[in-house]
Amino acid sequence: MIPTAYVWSPFGWFELTGTEYGLQSVRLREEMRTPPTADVPPVLAEAVRQLTEYFDGDRQVFRVKLDWTDAPEFHKAVWEQLLAIPYGHTTSYKAIAERLGDVKSVRAVGQANRHNPIAIIVPCHRVIAQNGNLQGYFYGLNMKRALLALENPVSFAEQGSLF
Repeated sequence: MIPTAYVWSPFGWFELTGTEYGLQSVRLREEMRTPPTADVPPVLAEAVRQLTEYFDGDRQVFRVKLDWTDAPEFHKAVWEQLLAIPYGHTTSYKAIAERLGDVKSVRAVGQANRHNPIAIIVPCHRVIAQNGNLQGYFYGLNMKRALLALENPVSFAEQGSLF
């Protein structure tokens, strides 16, 4: 059985899975009201602690091992680029494609983001369209906006209406 743990967030429960090689997935479990177990396997304890600190506003950089064993090489290359995006900042799909050496791979970069199994920790939410618009987050644009606002409330907080 794959080691599994759960973390509460402002969005609901996230399910984490991993092996002795590292964290394999962080996925929102929208249907879950309470986790099936409170026990945290030792291989996931550090990831649980750091993710909790992130949602509490006390962590900006994650330092956990990641296990991308079965992922395509291009996806791994894109995910490495995601890890380089600083907390509170964004980049574009095109900029990642350019850093990978092929500006025409913008759509492939988007697909790699879409298939990122380690949400939040591998920060695909920090990738936006070249024109600054929010695009393509598998948990929806409201969550993407909320994560960006958590990290940079000055630039990404929702503005109120004047009327």
